Amino acid sequence: MQQARKPVLQGNRVRLRPLTANDAQAMFESLSEPISMRLTGTHGTFTFEDVLTHCRLIEKSEDRWDYGIEVDGDLVGEIVLNGVSWPDQSASLRIAVWTPGCRNKGYGSEAAALLIRHGFEMLALNRIELEVFSFNPHAQHVYEKLGFRHEGVRREALIWDGEKVDAHVMSLLRREYLADARDGFVPR
Repeated sequence: MQQARKPVLQGNRVRLRPLTANDAQAMFESLSEPISMRLTGTHGTFTFEDVLTHCRLIEKSEDRWDYGIEVDGDLVGEIVLNGVSWPDQSASLRIAVWTPGCRNKGYGSEAAALLIRHGFEMLALNRIELEVFSFNPHAQHVYEKLGFRHEGVRREALIWDGEKVDAHVMSLLRREYLADARDGFVPR
């Protein structure tokens, strides 16, 4: 079930809006933030033109949902459902809070809950998966609170500054999401 227009998703403290080519500068600047680069395992270097081209592509894409995370009108990060497989009703989730002062304040959790709800309730996905590196136990805990379950480990999937790092594979199924909602827990 594809959706031609990507809606704005409003939470209590965050607003998710589709990323556009106008966000290329902010995204480009985020690529020089060392903690974001490490947490996402991003090794590459990108030119502004690379980022602008990417933003133009995602703006028109109908098989991925790239959202900017806004707090008080400021763009502080991004959250994405990509790798969508319509036949399998599945997608991958990734998130990055670029602004250091906005980390560990619950903005990422709220953004994830909004996009997860959108994925299951509006896009009719059956499965949302993600990977999180072993050096980020805080994120693993957040994903568990959102209902994600551990599926396995991709051993030594990343080498960062000479350290071999495992990637934990986690997923959330529609039936688990709906069961949590029936039990009174709806991640927001």
